[in-house]
Amino acid sequence: MTETSRGLPERPLSPHLQVWRPHLTMICSITHRFSLFGLYLGVLLLAGWGVALASGPDHFACYQSALGSLLGKIALFGVTCAIFYNVAYIIRQTFWDLGKGFAPKTADLTAVVVFAFTIVASVVTWAIAAATGVF
Repeated sequence: MTETSRGLPERPLSPHLQVWRPHLTMICSITHRFSLFGLYLGVLLLAGWGVALASGPDHFACYQSALGSLLGKIALFGVTCAIFYNVAYIIRQTFWDLGKGFAPKTADLTAVVVFAFTIVASVVTWAIAAATGVF
């Protein structure tokens, strides 16, 4: 009879983040996951707004003042960034689903465009809101 080992076979380990040098498409993918978490928080803020609206004018005024505070505005700006990031990222993914944009230079360029669109669209949206007296 032959002797066999009962343990797990030796297998190579998968490369991890310490092995790979971060590149734009990796950062774009990780940022997409963070932005999805931001959208979940935005939905909770929207649900809280609806509950405060249904609870009466006193609760609604309290909720509005909380959203109007500095921390509330930072949270709302983050939600705005998450919305615009997901719009741009989904457009990028749609082209990838069509088989276009996989060349490394094109993938990097579209990642930069996604980040630039997010920043510009969020700042412009908040500038328009400030100019019209929303807050």
